[in-house]
Amino acid sequence: MKIKMLALVLLLSITAVPAAPPSADEIIGEATAKATAGNKSIYLYFGASWCGWCKRLDAFLERPDIKPVFEKYFVPVKLVVQENEKNKALENAGADGWLTKVGGPEGLPFSAFLDSKGTLIVNSKQPAKAGGNIGFPAAPEEIDWFVAMMKKAAPRISEADLKVLETALRVQKK
Repeated sequence: MKIKMLALVLLLSITAVPAAPPSADEIIGEATAKATAGNKSIYLYFGASWCGWCKRLDAFLERPDIKPVFEKYFVPVKLVVQENEKNKALENAGADGWLTKVGGPEGLPFSAFLDSKGTLIVNSKQPAKAGGNIGFPAAPEEIDWFVAMMKKAAPRISEADLKVLETALRVQKK
């Protein structure tokens, strides 16, 4: 009996199909509701599982010294795009459309700040940078642009909170 039960559990686990990730529109809809309720802007960023800089951005946003400060002013939202064939199922349906809508693609990660209605405020295309997209802000001029983006998207951000975010970017290991 135990063997039959184990075989059944094993069979069900093998044949179970993982649920598709939520669509980009569903995710943005939830984010706009949170942003409106919290009087915040939306930080929308696009990434893929194969992208090393995307992983650095994910890790940065999850840091215990960064996350609460960042989330005080922004609702962070990640949409998965441009996956390889093996990981295509990770993509959020409609995310490519959002990427185009906010000014991409210009490489990954690509980010944009939106108002609480989902309207673009500013994106990661640095006007003075050849190639445009700063990706994950690591170089001094990329960090400068990211700080300018945050100020534009959250004019009420305190100098102290901005300094926490900026300092963490400037002292990171390259």
